[in-house]
Amino acid sequence: MSDPLERIAAALERLAPAPLSAPDFTAADAFVWHTEPDRLSPVAKVNRVGLPLLIGIDRARDTLLANTEQFARGLPANNALLWGARGMGKSSLVKAVHAEVAARHALKLVEVQREDLPSIGRLLAHLRGAPHRFLLFCDHLSFSHDDEHYKSLKAVLDGGVEGRPENVVFYATSNRRHLMPRDMIENERSSAINPSEATEEKVSLSDRFGLWLGFHPCNQDAYLAMIRGYCDAFGIEIDEETLRAEAIEWQATRGARSGRVAWQFVTDLAGRRGVALGENDVL
Repeated sequence: MSDPLERIAAALERLAPAPLSAPDFTAADAFVWHTEPDRLSPVAKVNRVGLPLLIGIDRARDTLLANTEQFARGLPANNALLWGARGMGKSSLVKAVHAEVAARHALKLVEVQREDLPSIGRLLAHLRGAPHRFLLFCDHLSFSHDDEHYKSLKAVLDGGVEGRPENVVFYATSNRRHLMPRDMIENERSSAINPSEATEEKVSLSDRFGLWLGFHPCNQDAYLAMIRGYCDAFGIEIDEETLRAEAIEWQATRGARSGRVAWQFVTDLAGRRGVALGENDVL
């Protein structure tokens, strides 16, 4: 019989994830970070729309594009939080801006799932010495009152002792400006011994983003302009009066106006008129 310690060591070795081999960052312009085991999976074709098709978010577009361009050129740049109304193109803007800048610079996009944030330190270790610049992207970022994942995020935003790698910037999207529900903030403050400090650590997390870009529900003119832009881009022929009537009826049945609703209408319109859209992003 083998030594019990040897058997335990062998079992632990089987359970331990194999170390990540040096990633081939030339394989693609975008990657997805996975754990168990750690790996960076290349994305052959990113699901996105072109920057000119994102209408009604001009200020956010110009600000994020300038920040990303600075970073890709090796200049100082801020982490960015894109927050606000659902369906207004937050994640689409990040991917479109990356495509625009990556056409001129060696900028890689790495998507990180919120539930994988505890592994972010291991990811940064692989990116730190790479000869590329990386835009880390976390979509739908938010935290609940008992969620400890936000502590891992500080490794990206503040960097701890080592500091954030010079070749990494972090962009996140969220429906919440402070990354946690307002009722949880108020509940924790009201039940704490020191209300002013009860949620300071979590609420201040959003303050660590140098850029806050707000997205708000669009008005009818912007909604119709989005639809007209899609129709022109994909060659959907329809007269202005019919387009306006059908688009307004569509948004009335949805009870909302947004970039996502505009895209859903265009998808329906293209299908009815026999026009192929190809692979495109859903806002």
